[in-house]
Amino acid sequence: MQTPELHGLAAGDAAVPPSADWTIDQGWDAYTAEDHAVWRTLFERQSALLPGRACDAFVAGMRDLPIGADRIPDFRALSAVLKGRTGWEVVAVPGLVPDDVFFGHLAARRFPAGHFIRKRHQLDYLEEPDVFHDVFGHVPMLMDPAMADYIQAYGRGGLKAQQRGMLDRLARVYWYTVEFGLVQQNDGLRIYGAGIASSATETRFALDDPSPNRIAFDLERVMRTRYRIDDFQETYFVIDSLEALLALDRIDFDPLYARVAAGAEYAPGDVLPEDRVLHRGTGRYHATRPSHAIE
Repeated sequence: MQTPELHGLAAGDAAVPPSADWTIDQGWDAYTAEDHAVWRTLFERQSALLPGRACDAFVAGMRDLPIGADRIPDFRALSAVLKGRTGWEVVAVPGLVPDDVFFGHLAARRFPAGHFIRKRHQLDYLEEPDVFHDVFGHVPMLMDPAMADYIQAYGRGGLKAQQRGMLDRLARVYWYTVEFGLVQQNDGLRIYGAGIASSATETRFALDDPSPNRIAFDLERVMRTRYRIDDFQETYFVIDSLEALLALDRIDFDPLYARVAAGAEYAPGDVLPEDRVLHRGTGRYHATRPSHAIE
């Protein structure tokens, strides 16, 4: 997933980055027939699930970008379309990158995407974000002007949060929006988060399962709420529109950080009296699961 915690240097990564900004050539010609076949399997499976579940912006982005089932997309072709629409481009990175590099790319409207594709035995779970998660999950939303501006603003905010020692709190905002966010459309609740949109199992769970809570988004509430990093979420936060995310770029985070640092933290499944609850989950799924990692 594209989060600060998970974009730290991973064990086994090279000690010397391939470049100062960690970008590399995608190496599109090096993909094998099996690589493209894995992409096709993932693409066809997920595309069959998303009608009526993905938000309008995601559907439009998929329609207008050179993303199809037949082969792994070429980042150069994606960037040519993105630049013309929202000024973004996709750059290849070898895997997890340091936080400051990640934020720097976002602030410059460059989306760092893993260039490798998972193996067939990893179709349903992969710790490190690969080209399917990053391209299928994230890139269509970068065609939406509101999301494009929001993710750039998040990159700028991440650099400031590092200086203030509040990166863990800001990471929760990214997690519960860009990765696992839901949006209320006129025709119902829809997915916009990449972690859901690129996962067959979480697509069903986030929208259809009675177990998780679905709660109206509140910035300070989200910054206080921990999250699951290796299982489905216990709570999904719902925004009223993608444009609502742009309000976050106008907030003075310093007093907010002070309040959050001095206040309580909430467990992933907590429901508070002041929450605007759209669906109170049964909690049944996580009640039957062993303890999992929480950030």
